Order: sequence, then C-alpha cells, then structure tokens
Amino acid sequence: MPGLAALAAAVGMSQSHFHRQFKRLLGVTPRQYAAGKRVKRLQEELQAGRPIADAIYESGYGSGSRVYEKSTAMLGMTPADYRDAGKDQVVAYTLEKTELGWLLVAATNKGICSIEFGNDKQQLRANLERRFAAAHIDPTNQKLRGWVKEIVSFIRTPVHGLHLPLDIQGTAFQQRVWKALQQVPPGTTVSYAQLADAIGQPRAHRAVARACATNQLALAVPCHRVVRKDGQLGGYRWGVDRKRRLLDRERK
Repeated sequence: MPGLAALAAAVGMSQSHFHRQFKRLLGVTPRQYAAGKRVKRLQEELQAGRPIADAIYESGYGSGSRVYEKSTAMLGMTPADYRDAGKDQVVAYTLEKTELGWLLVAATNKGICSIEFGNDKQQLRANLERRFAAAHIDPTNQKLRGWVKEIVSFIRTPVHGLHLPLDIQGTAFQQRVWKALQQVPPGTTVSYAQLADAIGQPRAHRAVARACATNQLALAVPCHRVVRKDGQLGGYRWGVDRKRRLLDRERK
C-alpha cells in the first residue's frame, strides 16, 4: 500500500489533513485500515489453500516471522491451522430447540467456539462445517450439555452473565471489541460510539459495528446489547426480532 505522503499527494491534501479526514470518515487511521486489509487478504489467501509463505508475501507482509508472532491476534490461530480450517481438530457440537429457535453450541478443546441461532438446524450444521472444513465434526460429545443448559437458562432468565470457557477466534481489533462487550451487564445497552470510546478509538464506530456483525458467540459476547446512537436497535447477526426479545427480557 502507498505511504501516507503518496496518498495525501494523490488527493491534493497535506498529510496531516488527509490523516484527519480519513480517520473522521472511516473511523480508523490509514495505517489501521491498511493493516486490516492485509489481514483480510491473508485470510483469503490461506482459505484458498495457498502455501503459507506465498500467502504472507501476496498479502503484503515483508516478514513471515512477524506474521507468526502475531498470528493468534490476527487470525485466532496459526497460519497453518487457519489454512487447514481446523485440520486434525475435533469440533464438538450440539443442537437445542429454544424459545429463540434452534441453538447450536460448538467447542474445540480450548472452549466454546460458536454459539449460533437459526431457524434451520441443518443450515446451522452446514455453516459450522464450512467454517471448520477440515476438522472432525463430532455431534456426540456430552460435555457440551452442561454449557448448553447454562445458555438455555440464561435465555429464559438473563439475570447474570454467562461464565463459559471460550475459544475466541478473531483479529486483534475484533477481540478488543468483543472483550469490551463482555463488560456490558445484562439490562443495559451501549451505542457503537460508546463501545468505540471504551476501546480507546472513538472514531472507530463503523469498525466496531463490523466487529459486532462478525461475532460468532451469541450471548457469551453480548453484541445484542449494542444499539444505535438514537436508541434504535440496529442490526443483529441472528435477526432483529431475537435482539428485541433478548433486550426486553433483560430489562425486565
């Protein structure tokens, strides 16, 4: 990616003015934007099955060692594990019918990696298989039952937060947003702007909204508690109706 000076010159602005305007419009600095794009390109290259060294080079990284040092923060796992989509991993899952539709809970040996709602249990399973294409998907693991029971109980009576072992997989920025979300107590809401303030990036509300939209741990990472600045519900990965019902129960 061109440097700040080249970008500013291309649009006829000083570097400082370009930097301010860029951050005002996109919520992140040019450097942060470029870093996010490199991570996205790396994910795409690895998902395409490219050799790791080639994927790193094609994504614009100058040093493979740097990528490996930060791979957990960027990808949630090593580049090899990300490319192989969970190869040699066992991902246990179970499905439960709840008041909010079908609930899928899945876990690796590190903890719960997915809590998803849906209307079609076959589609939920297909989504899981796509995400962990090379893993062994195990529908028989019984240790999930206790965790599922806690989640279902929370749906019915959301008085306290969930305390579950989580295998959170995401970029460094996403994980910061999700960690901040876990500090929002039941019965309260925050705006995307407030959440951006909480992570120390007040201009990054659009990026915060994207991080909420990519959360794959419903309830455990309570993105349903994020609303628009005007109080409107905004979007929700698992449907606005579910979001409304969850918030109504928590407020009561």
